[in-house]
Amino acid sequence: MSPQSRMEEVDLLILNARLRDELEPFLDESVDVLSCKQLPTSDENDFLASMLAWERAPALPISQWFDPPLQLPPPERLNDAELHAVLGAAVEQLASRRIYLELTDHLSDRQLYCLIARDILPSHEKKLDLPGNYLNWRCLDVELDPETWLAYYATDDERDAWTQETSQPLPDMLPPPHARDLPRRKDLPR
Repeated sequence: MSPQSRMEEVDLLILNARLRDELEPFLDESVDVLSCKQLPTSDENDFLASMLAWERAPALPISQWFDPPLQLPPPERLNDAELHAVLGAAVEQLASRRIYLELTDHLSDRQLYCLIARDILPSHEKKLDLPGNYLNWRCLDVELDPETWLAYYATDDERDAWTQETSQPLPDMLPPPHARDLPRRKDLPR
């Protein structure tokens, strides 16, 4: 090992000790699973740094992740064209904070707008400002509404697995009534 490599390893170990010390007040035995024998020290440090960021991050309503806070006009005050424009701008603003909406194609613009205004924006979530961090918001609860998921979103394999698990008949697969091309994480295929 070259002297430069040894210095880098020492720096990584010092950082590791500092991160573990800073995490001490927040930890239970779950961090004990990590050890230098399982992960390279640099990967362990990245993980510990993300844990520390999580612990220190404030839980704020999503609307307050923006400056000024993101507020939408009441939907009943907007005609369909205005609502569509404000919805598009809101979706783009959410994506600018790495908040991505999933499973929206079964919702009309007005339904999606109301979901954002009444459920997403007031929701308290940890605001982590880490480059690889994102928040995916599923606009359909698959457990509560499996029929919608099966009709519009499930793959053939998922539909087969569901019918084998439940022994219930499958709803017909349908084209989504409101297909949208919303912003997505860059690492996901289209």
